[in-house]
Amino acid sequence: MNLPGLGRIASIFLLSLCTSKSALWAQLPTLPDGPDAKALADRSVGSIGGVVFDPSGAAIAGATVSLTANLQTHPREAKTVTGPDGRFTFLSVEPGPFHLVVRDTDFADGTANGMLRAGETADVPPISLVLAPTSSDVNVTFTDHDLAAEQIKVQETQRLLGAIPNFYVSYAPDAVPLTPKQKFSLAWKQTVDPASFVVAGVIAGVEQAANTHKGYAQGAEGYAKRYGAVYADYFIGTTISSAILPSLLKQDPRYLYKGTGTVRSRTYYAIANSFICKGDNHRWQANYSSILGDLAAGGISNLYYPAADRNGLALTFENAAIGTGARAAANLMQEFLFRRLTPNSRGH
Repeated sequence: MNLPGLGRIASIFLLSLCTSKSALWAQLPTLPDGPDAKALADRSVGSIGGVVFDPSGAAIAGATVSLTANLQTHPREAKTVTGPDGRFTFLSVEPGPFHLVVRDTDFADGTANGMLRAGETADVPPISLVLAPTSSDVNVTFTDHDLAAEQIKVQETQRLLGAIPNFYVSYAPDAVPLTPKQKFSLAWKQTVDPASFVVAGVIAGVEQAANTHKGYAQGAEGYAKRYGAVYADYFIGTTISSAILPSLLKQDPRYLYKGTGTVRSRTYYAIANSFICKGDNHRWQANYSSILGDLAAGGISNLYYPAADRNGLALTFENAAIGTGARAAANLMQEFLFRRLTPNSRGH
């Protein structure tokens, strides 16, 4: 066997193989290097730009623009801000669908969507932001004066049988104390109500028929004197007991309806309210306003009653005692009867 010959053949084969491979490599394209390679890579990305306006068409500077690009494969986010001319630009953005969100403190968010192709410079349509809706939390705080005023409005609609004023009872479980001005206002409305004049006329007629206070005599003049005395008692008593003294002594002149509990407890409560009342400090106390008011009104009545009926101090205390008893009876009727006869009565 001629081994040197085989070696020669192998050498020739290897040389041929190497020559063929060199020719093959020579035919392959040569990849650019340096700046040319960078230019080729840049052709696979693009840029996105746009401008942001307000509703008047003026450019919005300093708005934040957020970009989410290449949504389908590997989403990437970037942010920038608009310039003085309202423009923004994102460079080197991978091709594919993208989403823009524009935010500014004075405006509602604006959005834009689009598709970026490789190497493309995409200008989105102008983005116009609208003013953000303004909202404010308003805390409305009612003072005791406001609440009392609302409760008085309800009280002033309370009329027995739909006609006779029943203003001095509160059916509210949390009745708010009245201010001095409200106490005087309520007393005035009670005393000058048309029904009050009618009731005074009826009482004067009964006294005329019974010839009460004989010093007034009979006839029209006698009736007028009786009417004046009845209404004077009512006006003076209400003003002193329900306005002047309650304002000075800080007491509530109203009957505060109980409405719950046993009949016995409600009866005791109604009678006791002839002698006690709620103070403006929400505490129960002696009802000096009503008791002293009855005495004051009784003393003043001596000025206009007939001389034969003026018994001095005795008449004053007698009228005060009658006033206290009448108040207890009225409280009992308020607790058990009058509410049923008052169409607009309700807790408020």
